[in-house]
Amino acid sequence: MKETRSLINRIALCAVSLAMVSTLTAQTIGTAKVIRIKGPARYTTGNNIWQPLGLGAALQPGTVVQTSTERGSYVDLALGDESVAVVQPITYRPAIISSMASGTSYQPSADQNVIRIWENSALGIDKLSSMQTGAETVGDTQLDLKAGRITGNVKKMSAASKYEIKLPVGVVGIRGALYDISAEGIVKVFVGSAVAAAVDSKSGNVTTQTVMGGQQYDMRSNQVTPIPQAEISAITSISASMLVVSTTAPVILASDKTVIPLSIVR
Repeated sequence: MKETRSLINRIALCAVSLAMVSTLTAQTIGTAKVIRIKGPARYTTGNNIWQPLGLGAALQPGTVVQTSTERGSYVDLALGDESVAVVQPITYRPAIISSMASGTSYQPSADQNVIRIWENSALGIDKLSSMQTGAETVGDTQLDLKAGRITGNVKKMSAASKYEIKLPVGVVGIRGALYDISAEGIVKVFVGSAVAAAVDSKSGNVTTQTVMGGQQYDMRSNQVTPIPQAEISAITSISASMLVVSTTAPVILASDKTVIPLSIVR
């Protein structure tokens, strides 16, 4: 009887171990692929060693992207999809900076998570992973907006998935939304919803607020207000442009010798 019970225990233990190995095998670490650039930009993977950012670069978790103070600069990233295609390698062409209405582009698929890092901003890519559980894909995206502003389009996610953006003043969880967030704690949701958790720097108390489509939330003052219709239209247009193929030749406006000033990088 004891031998039979011991055998059953060993079989159960093996089954659990196999299940754990299967789960670990199913987990995939994604990258953030650079799909558009306008203006100079750079990135670091640690030790404050900066490199120029190029179109098509696949950025691993642990990377920080920094954009220029040059007005109108931005970088667009497709999160967690290495298969996206980029038109061609491009070189620096500063003479046309003033005449460019938009950066280089390509056609992302409808199921991609795309973000735009605006001028004078720094964004850390902390985690990009996904895991197949059989019935669904569970994703885990964790970003760190150290300075500046980002606009993002997030596809519908499974209930167990997570998409979080850390800010100096707290953290924001996104649920299938079109959003715009600044490091100062202004959270704007145009479609979908988000949950913002603001941390008081003095007391350490946490205030949680759900932000619905058409609302903006100031994490510093704990105020929720409607987003003006003109701004909704503008961001909706920008979001659409992030998914449209440019009819002009793609151009990177970035130099490998550019020194990019940025006031805040934690």
